[in-house]
Amino acid sequence: MNGSLLRKIRIIVSLLFLSATTLLFVDIYSSVPVSVSNKILFLQFVPSVLKFITAISLTAAGFIIILVLTILFGRIYCSTICPLGILQDIVNWISNKFRRKKRGKFNFLREQKVLRMVLFIIPILFFVFGSALLLNFLDPYSIYGKIAVNLFRPVVAGSNNLAAFIFEKFKIYAVYPFALKGYSLIPFLITAIFFLIVIVMSWIKGRLYCNTICPVGTLLGYISKISLVKIRINEEECLSCGICAKECKSSCIDTDNKTVDTSRCVVCFDCIPSCPTEGITFSNSWDDLFKVNGKKDEEPDRSKRNFLTSASVYILSLSSLAAQVQKKIVVTKPSTKPVFRNVAVSPPGSFSVERFNAKCTACHLCVNACPTQVLQPSFLEYGFLGMLQPRMDNITGFCNFECKACGDVCPTGAILPSELEKKKLIQIGKAKFVKENCIVNTQKTDCGACSEHCPTKAVHMIPFENNLVIPEVRDDYCIGCGACEYACPTKPYKAIYVEGNKVHLTAKKNLELKKQEEVNTKEDFPF
Repeated sequence: MNGSLLRKIRIIVSLLFLSATTLLFVDIYSSVPVSVSNKILFLQFVPSVLKFITAISLTAAGFIIILVLTILFGRIYCSTICPLGILQDIVNWISNKFRRKKRGKFNFLREQKVLRMVLFIIPILFFVFGSALLLNFLDPYSIYGKIAVNLFRPVVAGSNNLAAFIFEKFKIYAVYPFALKGYSLIPFLITAIFFLIVIVMSWIKGRLYCNTICPVGTLLGYISKISLVKIRINEEECLSCGICAKECKSSCIDTDNKTVDTSRCVVCFDCIPSCPTEGITFSNSWDDLFKVNGKKDEEPDRSKRNFLTSASVYILSLSSLAAQVQKKIVVTKPSTKPVFRNVAVSPPGSFSVERFNAKCTACHLCVNACPTQVLQPSFLEYGFLGMLQPRMDNITGFCNFECKACGDVCPTGAILPSELEKKKLIQIGKAKFVKENCIVNTQKTDCGACSEHCPTKAVHMIPFENNLVIPEVRDDYCIGCGACEYACPTKPYKAIYVEGNKVHLTAKKNLELKKQEEVNTKEDFPF
């Protein structure tokens, strides 16, 4: 078995998966079509499971393919497809460059069975009882998504803006600046903590996170115990020199007893080319079924067939307390009445706040895809159990009337896609007018910015005083898009804001409209 070639194939395929997945999260120009995005994320395990539960469709059955591959060849998902796992391999590779003693970095560690099972069972129990919080914090795909959006994306945006500035000096306008809005410190800090934990664990102990904390790694690990082809030690050839164990980033090779803990082996193939003999191989584990008197029957050499099969696969391959914490709305002109939002606004297509909190793993792909950047990571707006899940932040932006990107890209089914005409009638919340803050009332001057930018004309102007007109909200037509709140110029509190609907409703179509105007998403400020 040519382990060196298999290792090279694994590295090439894993880098392709990592590059494609990262592009989706840092694509500030939204240049990747939704159809391509869905194909790239098809094999991500937890999103696929959640979307399959929601949609019950074979188009969301990527996890089934992963399970089959695991039964056949072990934890190929962990070594080749999982972006967080590949990131750990890169960190491990870099750490090797800084170490004088490249040999002896790893040694065999005993499996932490109790810890692994606890961290596998508890997230499932949380999910069954309606909370995706622990999946949010432990799912490797979602962790990588948060890292990419909150840490890598600002770097990409800054580099883009620097390039645009330099090119502009030479009168080249192929690159244009990108304004990154609504960047929240607390979600950034939480993500940075996760990033540091993963980096430190992988720098010191390779795949320690995958084999101790990750629930996906635990599930696939125990399934891989019955895999058809796996990393095995040939007792007759093994010299017990320990070189393979020193190269094993999963710390799962026990050379003293000549065994490999396949539940923790991520099939990276680093061990095979390191062996001075042919003492460790990637071979058919079911050969043992055909042993007679401790020896195998004479059989044809299947090494070439096993290699071709393997290579083909790679190529194809506090809650209640926190809920009471409300966020004050900060705005532009002097106003006196504080405004608090009782219910955070979840994206259209999520159906209800409760359903969204139960299914969203906070991967933040929708945050990157949103053209107006109204979707921002939450802190305690949903309560503790909904931490980091995207919310509609109408201080930052508004939900574009002509857009449905979040539902199209969501890989878990937390936001379901819908036809544009249906999306235009989804009422995610209702606008609330605060007369005491409105400058028509306090300054005795014309405004009407909220009405001008309301795409359904749910906010319209009615007579007030001295030939002035003042806003009035018609709930039946309001969809909660937040264009009115975003446009309102008052500070420090808004004169109009959107109160979220716990359960999304359907608004009436305003028949008074002859034409529904599209809101300009590129405008820095709406007036």
